[in-house]
Amino acid sequence: MKISLVVAAAGLVVAGLVPVGAASAQVVAACTNAELVASYRSSDAGMSHEYGRIVLKNVSDHACRTGGYGGLSYVGGGDGTQVGAAADRVPGHVRSVVVGPGEKVVSAVSETDAGAYPRRECRPEAVDGFRVYLPNETRSQFVAHPTTGCRNRHVHLITHKPYRMPR
Repeated sequence: MKISLVVAAAGLVVAGLVPVGAASAQVVAACTNAELVASYRSSDAGMSHEYGRIVLKNVSDHACRTGGYGGLSYVGGGDGTQVGAAADRVPGHVRSVVVGPGEKVVSAVSETDAGAYPRRECRPEAVDGFRVYLPNETRSQFVAHPTTGCRNRHVHLITHKPYRMPR
C-alpha cells in the first residue's frame, strides 16, 4: 500500500499537480539582516493617522525565506532608546515567502498622531525613527523616520501587518 501511495504522489509531481514552490520554500534558508535591508515608505495620511509600509529588500545574490510579523517600535534620544509601546500586530494571514535577489516584502504600518492624546497621558517625545526586527531575527535595524511619539508605554501609536509580497 505504501509503495502505491509513493508512486501516486510521484505521478502527481511529474504531472505538475503539486506546487513545486511549496516544497522548495522549505529548503531556502531564513532571511537575516545580511540579506534584507529595511526602509520606510509613507503612503497616505488622514484623521490623525499616517499610513505607510516597512519595506524589506533582498540586497544579496541569493534567495531567502521570511514571513509573518517582525518587531517595530519608535526609538529616539540619538541612541536607539525605545520611545513608548512597541507596535501592535494587526491580525492577518501569515505565510512563508521566498524573497529573491532585488525583491521586496512589505508590512503595512499605521501611526496615530501623538497629538490625538492629552499631553499628560502621552508625554510627547521626539522620535528619530523605527527599530525594525525582521521576523525571527534577534538583531534590529534602524530606519530614520523623525516624528513625535509618546513616552507612556500604555499609549499604543503604531500597528503593523504581517510581511507579504507587494502588489
